[in-house]
Amino acid sequence: MRVFRTKPVEQSIADAEGGEHRLRRSLSALDLTVFGIGVIVGTGIFVLTGVAARQAAGPAVAISFVIAAVVCGLAALCYAEFASTVPVAGSAYTFSYATIGEFPAWIIGWDLMLELALGGAVVAAGWSGYFTSLLKNFGIRLPESIAGDHAVVNVPAAVIVLLLTAVLVAGIKMSARFNGVMVAVKLVVVLIVIVAGLFFVKGENYRPFIPPPHEVPADHGLAAPLIQVVFGVTPVAYGVFGIFTAAALVFFAYIGFDVVATAAEETRDPQRDLPIGIIASLAVCTLLYVAVSLVVVGMQHYSTLSESAPLADAFRAVGEPWLATMISVGAIAGLTTVVMILMLGQSRVLFAMCRDNLLPRSLARVHPRFRTPYRITVVIGGATALLAALIPLSAIAQLVNIGTLFAFVVVAIAVLILRRTRPDLPRAFRTPWVPVVPVFSVLASLYLMLNLPIETWLRFVVWMIVGAGVYFLYGYRRSRVSATVPEPALER
Repeated sequence: MRVFRTKPVEQSIADAEGGEHRLRRSLSALDLTVFGIGVIVGTGIFVLTGVAARQAAGPAVAISFVIAAVVCGLAALCYAEFASTVPVAGSAYTFSYATIGEFPAWIIGWDLMLELALGGAVVAAGWSGYFTSLLKNFGIRLPESIAGDHAVVNVPAAVIVLLLTAVLVAGIKMSARFNGVMVAVKLVVVLIVIVAGLFFVKGENYRPFIPPPHEVPADHGLAAPLIQVVFGVTPVAYGVFGIFTAAALVFFAYIGFDVVATAAEETRDPQRDLPIGIIASLAVCTLLYVAVSLVVVGMQHYSTLSESAPLADAFRAVGEPWLATMISVGAIAGLTTVVMILMLGQSRVLFAMCRDNLLPRSLARVHPRFRTPYRITVVIGGATALLAALIPLSAIAQLVNIGTLFAFVVVAIAVLILRRTRPDLPRAFRTPWVPVVPVFSVLASLYLMLNLPIETWLRFVVWMIVGAGVYFLYGYRRSRVSATVPEPALER
């Protein structure tokens, strides 16, 4: 079937090296690691610890972070093999095109819009909240009509997106330097929080480390998790099952490491540097998350933790409000890098799709000086700014989660397929223990997807149906892979 035609790996690599579509290779392993830390360390480290500890795991939330890291680690090993074997922009889209076929690749590219574009808008709205709160500490109050949860037009969110769009257009090295500064700020804040918090830790707050389990009221209707409806699983808080429930919650603090793979085409030595960047960033963030979670549950009993700002409120409770202000500064720096790198990832995925003619090819134009896909970057920046400014996104934010997990499933399956169909390809990094690691990655991702509400699944299915319609109306007939005539010259 033509919808399952694949794009040879050699053709993808040739596209990356070709003339007007060539991006500048300037990123090192350190740049990629900092990119990964920049996109992973966001509100999760400042918020999810309190939610998971209070609702599900108690002090054992640190174990939940480790379990979630293992799940992400399985996916990271699969991403590392693909990114080093097919070092081309597009991440999971490109990997799918080389193994499963064009239509599945389109679907995964369409799916990545949920993780990246929508995710960028959601985080920009969160950035606006922290920025507005920080201004209040200095006596500056923005009108509620232009900032805050009930703003008519969220101006700060739109402004930060547009400023970051300009940084992304100015070049990948400029983006890496800006990201490095912001990551340094938030890492300093996180480390200060960990060290300062140790002075207020009380041993009795860790007892019992794993609280005894008990049933909790179940959600009903479309708000109920799919696993509850399909398998009749009774929700449980605390105990061993509570630790796994919390792992499903804190997993989303790790979302974003896969974005590192989208920068493959701009990496100097992708076969070596991409696996380092993906795995090292995940390892560093895991250590930070575990340390922060152990400190915060040691400072306050898990049953009294704040669910909206657990770190800041914990320091206020021990009489150190100045650290709460510092945490806000760290959160702003953290969210700034998350927004930028999510937009970077989205631009590279859509750039690859435009280069394949599945979207308008003129958008794949690369800037002659900066060597960035500036047209598609500007389009994404404008759309993200509009979403962040005008649309209340909290109700659909979980689409980011299901989109990410779906991408994990596809990449793990693609590793198995490419090992079988192209064993001859040189692989600088090989996923260990194949097929065990990819199979466990698929199962773990599916388990976490089952913990999402039915309404999220319904929205996801509708989005996929819309994507299929766009493909058959536009991309199916224009695909470069199926073309029998020379491709048209790129618009200038």
